[in-house]
Amino acid sequence: QVQLVESGGGLVQAGGSLTLSCAASGRIFSSNVMGWYRQAPGKQRELVATITSGGNTNTADPVMGRFTISRDNAKKLLYLQMNSLKPEDTAVYYCNYRNGPYSTWGQGTQVTVSS
Repeated sequence: QVQLVESGGGLVQAGGSLTLSCAASGRIFSSNVMGWYRQAPGKQRELVATITSGGNTNTADPVMGRFTISRDNAKKLLYLQMNSLKPEDTAVYYCNYRNGPYSTWGQGTQVTVSS
């Protein structure tokens, strides 16, 4: 099993920046995909960005050019650098780990962007 713990959320003004971190522990396979997803009140969970263990990234259109996903495989850390934040970025942000059919989630961290 893999455990994920997010941190770094908080309250920020529009135009500001935040960096989210996700610490992974447990049995982590060398080939995997990790990602960030978010869920706003009353909405479905949506993809923010993913990154493979080899460093290939996929970023959703609403955050393209503003958010950057990265990872440190040696430290088992996943990051999300968020710049030029907008009120519509307000959501609970979740870290995800996938290896084949296995998938697990962190508990989420709240990001609130005030206008």
